[in-house]
Amino acid sequence: MGLPLLSLIVFTPAIGAGVLMLLRSEGAIRWTALGVAILDLVLCIIMLARFDTTTHAMQFSERHLWVPALGISYALGVDGISALFVFLSALLGAICVLASWVAIDRRVKAFMVSLLAMQALMLGVFCALDLFLFYVFWEAMLIPMYLIIGVWGGEGRVYAAFKFFLYTLAGSVLFLIGVIVLYFNGGETFDILALTAQELPFRIQSWLFFAFLVAFAVKVPMVPLHTWLPDAHVQAPTAGSIILAGVLLKMGAYGFLRFSLPMLPEASAHYSTLMLALSALAIVYGGLLALAQDDLKKLVAYSSISHMGFVTMGIFTLNLRGLEGAILQMFNHGVTTGALFLFVGLIYERTHTRSIADYGGLMKAAPVYTAFFLLFTLSSMALPGTNSFVGELLVLSAGFAANLVVGAAAVFGALLGAAYLLGMYGKVALGPAKISAKFKIRDVNTREMAAILPLALFVLWVGFYPKPFLGIIDASVKQLMLHVHGEGSVQ
Repeated sequence: MGLPLLSLIVFTPAIGAGVLMLLRSEGAIRWTALGVAILDLVLCIIMLARFDTTTHAMQFSERHLWVPALGISYALGVDGISALFVFLSALLGAICVLASWVAIDRRVKAFMVSLLAMQALMLGVFCALDLFLFYVFWEAMLIPMYLIIGVWGGEGRVYAAFKFFLYTLAGSVLFLIGVIVLYFNGGETFDILALTAQELPFRIQSWLFFAFLVAFAVKVPMVPLHTWLPDAHVQAPTAGSIILAGVLLKMGAYGFLRFSLPMLPEASAHYSTLMLALSALAIVYGGLLALAQDDLKKLVAYSSISHMGFVTMGIFTLNLRGLEGAILQMFNHGVTTGALFLFVGLIYERTHTRSIADYGGLMKAAPVYTAFFLLFTLSSMALPGTNSFVGELLVLSAGFAANLVVGAAAVFGALLGAAYLLGMYGKVALGPAKISAKFKIRDVNTREMAAILPLALFVLWVGFYPKPFLGIIDASVKQLMLHVHGEGSVQ
């Protein structure tokens, strides 16, 4: 088209946020924010439609010198590893606007501006090909997310926002030190592709691996750096929880894929057993914590720790099935867990309680709601025919190939998932009616269905026909395997 497509994708939400600053009517603000989010989603669909699945090279690349003296460029591009997450960020951005339509009834302008700014920064992270530019986007995300939790969250919002900020800032400081070390040891360049081509000594790789590990592990989050997550999820508004689960958690795993594996291949292989053990711990520990919860939001939050454990396990199996399964599962988790947080938010708007013990017989009061809720619950369980089954199957098969004990722990974690998810759904949707006696429950309306249906579509599409999604990531994952293992390693 002759247009800088990725710049349009990244900066459309930012421009939209600027436009919102000029508006006064809350109705106009909501509709403008939705229009901007949908326009950004359309641009991402155009990007995917034009994406060449036969090459691992960066596509839609843009590069302009920014700070020539330091070798810093404004450089954007996407490959098979990042393309799906650019689309996912835009999709969930539009759904967050719809989810906030009624839930956010104060400081609406400020909220929508923060939401669109957050979307622009998330998109920038997945598109950046300059390490300095990546860090700017990565660090700047703290501000709007802190505001979304701290201003529009629940009663404990200030504590949760502060804890989120401190954890992620601490990780980011180590990441910045790693970036500086990488700059001086990688030919004094911030070009991510050039740094990927460098061969660093193992001593430097090891130091960088652990510096990056802390930064990325906080974002994933991996046990024991996970304690900010339940507080942030419980206190955040629905849109904040969707962004946290759907996109922010993916950025840690994306960091492993974009930096740790290709730039630090020897260290990644050397410490892969440690990473597999930490992943197995997250899968089981997150599942046990979820099993003990009575709060719906906390249950879904702890389930995210377990599900992201499958992602990091797939990454550090360092084989083709594991990597492809991990990337697909990152996308699946964004769709499924984002939907579960949406459903928790919808029922909370009606009842103002998240206690599972307060619910019962919801199927009679809201049959459409509970039918879709069942679909996403089964997806989170990785039932065959849903999106998560494909990714989890790839990860489990790779996990058993890499380490039998880790594979067995992952299976146990999957069984825990079935226990807490089925138990939660049974108490909420089935059994004697409790909640309808206290509240007049209405079923989902047109606006809510507009948010639900796209997510339901991807649950079934990936579940029954995953080929297009695996096709997008295949060439780039094979190239990543060459970086990790050398020529002739793809299997």
